[in-house]
Amino acid sequence: MGKSVTVTVVANMTSNYSEGLGNIGSVQKVYKNRKAYATRSRESLKNAIMVQSGLYDDLQTSVDGATQKMVSADLNVANCKALEGGYMSTKGLTYVRNSSFYLTDAIACNHFINETRFHNNLYLASNYASSNGINLQEKSKESGLMPYQYEYDKSLKVYSMTIDLDMVGVDKNFDTEATKEEKYNRVKALLEAVANLSLVVRGNLDNAEPIFVVGGLSERKTHYFENVVRVLNEELVVSSDLKAKIEEGFHVGLLQGGTFTNEAEVIKSLNPSSVREFFATVEDEVKQYYEV
Repeated sequence: MGKSVTVTVVANMTSNYSEGLGNIGSVQKVYKNRKAYATRSRESLKNAIMVQSGLYDDLQTSVDGATQKMVSADLNVANCKALEGGYMSTKGLTYVRNSSFYLTDAIACNHFINETRFHNNLYLASNYASSNGINLQEKSKESGLMPYQYEYDKSLKVYSMTIDLDMVGVDKNFDTEATKEEKYNRVKALLEAVANLSLVVRGNLDNAEPIFVVGGLSERKTHYFENVVRVLNEELVVSSDLKAKIEEGFHVGLLQGGTFTNEAEVIKSLNPSSVREFFATVEDEVKQYYEV
C-alpha cells in the first residue's frame, strides 16, 4: 500500500491580503464561531513553498487565454519539477494532472483584533517637492504625497501539508515517471521549505519556521493531525487523541523558546525532538521508502 508524508505545523506567521478598499489593505480572514480569524491561504502557502523549495526553478509558461504552465510529451512532471504542484494545459489537447501535495489554509489560533498601520511616502514626496520648487504643504497632491494604511497580523497559525509519495514524479498523461532519486529530492525540497519557511508581505520579512510540528509517514493520504492540533490561550492542547495518534509511529518537533505557556507540559507529555531533528528523521524515512 502506498504512503504519504503528512505534517501539521504551528508557526508564528503573517497573513496575506484580500481585496483592499481604496488605499486600505485588508487582511484575509475566515469566519467561524461568530468571530473573524486571520489566515494565510493555501494558495499563498503553496506558491511560497514552490518558490522556496526550488521546484519553480524550471517553470515555463505560455499564454492561451490565461497564463498557464507549459506541458507536452517532452515537458512533463517526470522531467520538470515545476509541474509537481499540478497543471491544467488547454493548449491543443487538454491535459490535467492534480498536485502531488496539498496544503490547508493557515488559520490563526486566536480571533482577529484589528491592528492598523499608517504609512506615507513623505520622504519621497519631500524630495520631489524640493527638486521642483513645490510647497509640499500647499500642493501635496502635485508632489505625489500618498498616505496609506493596512491591517497587520502576525500570530500563531496552524496548517497542514500532505504529500502523496506514490504520485510524486509520475505523469500518467504521458506515461512517464521520474527516477527514485529525483522523487526523493523533490519531497526533501518541500520538507526543507516548510522547515525554513520565510515569507515577504507588504515589505515585511517574516520568519515562518515551525514552532511545533507533528507527523511523518502515513498509510492514510490525508492531513492526519489536522483535527487534533490546537492552541488555546497560548497553550498547546495536549489531548489524549493527539498522544494516541503520535504513538502510531509519528514524530514531534518543538522549537523551545517559551512560545507556549505550557512548554514544560509539552516536553514532558510528548517528548519532542528539535524541529531540525524532526525534519531530518522524516527525510530519512522518505529516503528509505524510495530506496535511495
